[in-house]
Amino acid sequence: MTDMENALYVVATPIGNLGDITLRALETLRSVDLVACEDTRHVRHLLDHHGIKVPTLALHQHNENEAAEKLIRLLGEGRCVALVSDAGTPGVSDPGARTVAAVRAAGFRVIPLPGPSAAIAAMSASGLVDQRFLFVGFLPAKVGARKTAIAELAPVDAALVFYEAPHRVMETVVDLVELLEPQREIVIARELTKMFEQIERMPLAAAPAWLAADANHQRGEFVLVVSAPPPREGMDAETERVLAALLSELPVKQAAKLAAEITGQPKNALYARALQLKDA
Repeated sequence: MTDMENALYVVATPIGNLGDITLRALETLRSVDLVACEDTRHVRHLLDHHGIKVPTLALHQHNENEAAEKLIRLLGEGRCVALVSDAGTPGVSDPGARTVAAVRAAGFRVIPLPGPSAAIAAMSASGLVDQRFLFVGFLPAKVGARKTAIAELAPVDAALVFYEAPHRVMETVVDLVELLEPQREIVIARELTKMFEQIERMPLAAAPAWLAADANHQRGEFVLVVSAPPPREGMDAETERVLAALLSELPVKQAAKLAAEITGQPKNALYARALQLKDA
């Protein structure tokens, strides 16, 4: 690439298969003065694979502010800098957003080079016909916070897309089964674009057994796609009154449980509604 503009180039890189990189990305990486990346060793493997010799700078969640200042100084000298993550698109469940914000605030142009994204790859192979999806990314690691987050997402009228690590995927799926409607489906996509890629679609309730059936089912990096909730009937006034009364005296979880026993309404729906009432 000749006559590159003095800018920060946000470059999407492969999530597994090194061939999944655009011609424009390769041209840019060959032409910039520096590549800022999460793990210099990981990105060097990609650069070496394509015969690219360019200096790298570590930029991760623990040093992003300091590294961003270095990039801004280089941009101020008229240099061209690329920003990449270990896999996929920077700033999407990966470091980079704060760097982009700082560079823009300093008055420099930010140029995106679109490309691989695990979330989009999983959605494209899911076969779900929901018209909308919500990218959630990683849920909280702590059990209580994770369950609260799932309950808050339960009424969202869209497919839900999560990222998850292998050591937590079973816990997360069990929580999804507990807190979401049994009519939903889940697509479990692991090791996307890699040698052991696997994409399975099943009823949500069947997912824990599928994960437990083979130790390999819990290995690799995961994208979980859960279909949108089934059509809901409005909560009747009496149920709302009972829930509100209980919520005035009890914590959300206990109020929802007791309201379900009194009214016969689904506990998950009551829990989600209780969270809305409490926030209001």
